[in-house]
Amino acid sequence: MFQLHYDIITIGYFMEDEYMDNQLIPNRLIKARESLGLTKAEASRKIGLSKIGYCRYEYGERIPSPQMMEIIAQSLNTSSEYLTGQTDDMSPSYIVIKKEESPELFRIVKELSYTDQKMLKRILTYYEKIKK
Repeated sequence: MFQLHYDIITIGYFMEDEYMDNQLIPNRLIKARESLGLTKAEASRKIGLSKIGYCRYEYGERIPSPQMMEIIAQSLNTSSEYLTGQTDDMSPSYIVIKKEESPELFRIVKELSYTDQKMLKRILTYYEKIKK
């Protein structure tokens, strides 16, 4: 469930082979972008593409590589499975926590990655109580 790579923690499951044959559905890309209230220019900057390059994906003129699909999904807070039509759930299938961007959260997740399921449930229950 947790993968720790130096200063990055990935939470979730990543199965590249599951979607390699599936193509990006442009309308799903548009819906993901719009759900964040982003313009095409803002989305392209967030992903690290030129506006023209990004628009080619939205217009269906270009097919992203599996790696680019993951970058797009992560940048738009969704999953590659959603973008390819494998699920209707827009939520991401994993998240990436970078130590330099969020050191406190990184530390918490790193510590919890060695904790048993029973303790994780207790911590989550406590968090839900104090969140209110």
